[in-house]
Amino acid sequence: MSTKPQQHPPRWTYSEFVRLPDDGNRYEIIAGELYMTPAPSTRHQLAITPLLAVLHSFVENHNLGWVLPGPVDVLFAEGDYLEPDLVFIRLSRKNIISDRGIEGAPDLVVEILSPSTAMIDRGIKRDRYEHFGVTEYWIVDLDQKLIAVNRFGEQGHQSHVVTESIDWTPIPGGPSLTINLANVFRGFS
Repeated sequence: MSTKPQQHPPRWTYSEFVRLPDDGNRYEIIAGELYMTPAPSTRHQLAITPLLAVLHSFVENHNLGWVLPGPVDVLFAEGDYLEPDLVFIRLSRKNIISDRGIEGAPDLVVEILSPSTAMIDRGIKRDRYEHFGVTEYWIVDLDQKLIAVNRFGEQGHQSHVVTESIDWTPIPGGPSLTINLANVFRGFS
């Protein structure tokens, strides 16, 4: 009796990824698998806008790099093309920014949870961000009004939950920003 060799799933190339339809949905290839989610909800956008504004202003005022809102393609490797809600790239790492997207690990990735993405954001995406060297990953939970802060590095994976304010130091030894979460969750009951 012979056994058939196990078939590995096909790997998506970048050229295949960019040919996916531009139909308002968000497409990502995560660990070789295609994921599709609807366009972000108004609720999602109401939360990302103040977060984007405060991060962008701080980064610009201190000339630290770039804060980019989604959709922006983060191209880790063949078969891993993610589209986070917001990213930060330090000035010293500007070489990872290209016309195609972010070609490497951003220094900060932010995802806003939605019912259709919560398991993916807390599971495989967190794992991929850690695997590819993202320094910090925030998971924003609108229902619980909290942010799960994941830091990856030499000390391993450190995680904690914040409900009132978050302290962010984008560059070790650099300036710090305190974000009042009441501003991020303004208008959510």
